[in-house]
Amino acid sequence: MAAPLIKICGISTPDALDAALAARADFIGLVFFAKSPRHVEAARAAALAARAAGRAQVVGLFVDAEPDFLDSVLATVRLDHLQFHGRETPAQIAAASARHGLPVWKALGVRTRADLAAADQFAGAAARVLFDAKPPEGADLPGGNGLRIDWTMLRGLRPALPWMLAGGLDPDNVAEAIAITGAPAVDVSSGVESAPGVKDPARITAFCDAVRA
Repeated sequence: MAAPLIKICGISTPDALDAALAARADFIGLVFFAKSPRHVEAARAAALAARAAGRAQVVGLFVDAEPDFLDSVLATVRLDHLQFHGRETPAQIAAASARHGLPVWKALGVRTRADLAAADQFAGAAARVLFDAKPPEGADLPGGNGLRIDWTMLRGLRPALPWMLAGGLDPDNVAEAIAITGAPAVDVSSGVESAPGVKDPARITAFCDAVRA
């Protein structure tokens, strides 16, 4: 079995980016959501995306973004994928993908098996679904909270489109998560940080090594 694909999300500095690239992450995520400690302004994001070009795919994360905001970011930043982390519908995802000519990933908050079943409605619209732990009611952030899904719920999961596991992963538990879920791709943000929004290069390296081991 091929090693799972790896996404390091919430990159906001050249040092963090260089650590992810050196560790051969497949994707790096840039967050365009002002409430997040990982938020990057378009100019800084453009420099990071240019630095990653040809070495890792660049994913832009948006939460219920207005079309004008998406347009303005994409006018400045070269992204390979869009990731939507809000209440976007399949129709909105299909429209954004067609408008920008980019694959769109849809993040889904998961607490129960019913939440997993919601993935199939995005087949034909999203290029990938990302299963993240559902945040507590009233939380400011839809993801990046360090919360974990009950991995046993995902055992044998066969959604109608490619999927990625997120939520509470870190260098110490990602191998177990992959063994239980069979995840073909994994996403980490807070699990490779020393403080909210502050990536730890050593933890990035350890995470990527653990996935491939």
